[in-house]
Amino acid sequence: MPRVLIVEDDEAMSVALRDGFTYEGYDVRVAEDGETGLKLASEGNNDLVILDVMLPKMSGLDICKRIRREGSRVPIIMLTARGQEIDKVLGLKIGADDYVTKPFSFLELMARVSAVLRRCTGFTDQADAYEFGDVSVDFKKLEARKNGQSIELSPREFKLLRFMIDHRGEILPRERLLDAVWGYEDVPFTRTVDMHIAKLRKKIEDSPQDPTFIVTVHRVGYKFTG
Repeated sequence: MPRVLIVEDDEAMSVALRDGFTYEGYDVRVAEDGETGLKLASEGNNDLVILDVMLPKMSGLDICKRIRREGSRVPIIMLTARGQEIDKVLGLKIGADDYVTKPFSFLELMARVSAVLRRCTGFTDQADAYEFGDVSVDFKKLEARKNGQSIELSPREFKLLRFMIDHRGEILPRERLLDAVWGYEDVPFTRTVDMHIAKLRKKIEDSPQDPTFIVTVHRVGYKFTG
């Protein structure tokens, strides 16, 4: 489970972010001032830091600078208010990976998070292998195992799984999956994606009716959470 540190002094904002990231499958820690945020960040066991610029006791810019000075490359997304253009520039110069201007939607933030994590971890569609739960997949050899036992996936299922892994954590509409995996463009919605997802779940999920890794997003599509 990825861990995110949220450093935000506005209670309503920090609660909303905590609930949102928890729903997305993150282990969440929250700090309400700069000193506490720096202490938690310095422990070095975070996968992501969401950092407000304006904080009591120590500014977000100072925290970012200290984190980078200590040699940490943890992805940092800064939250800035309207009119703080100079803070955005300074934040990026001292090592922040991205910024989001308040007010923002949580979907916008998660899109930024997904992009930053892919960029910072170097995980791209060129990855040859991936493991999640008790499943291991070798995309180069087109081999998959669950609990050490070989499972048979079709070339289409490998392609579908690879695309979802490459975009893990993102909500993927059915139309996007059709376009990416089947190459369909501007076609009416079909049940093609749903049928392939159902088959894939039977092979990789412990409980296909209550999936852990390929989760349905009601009325939209799917999300890979492994």
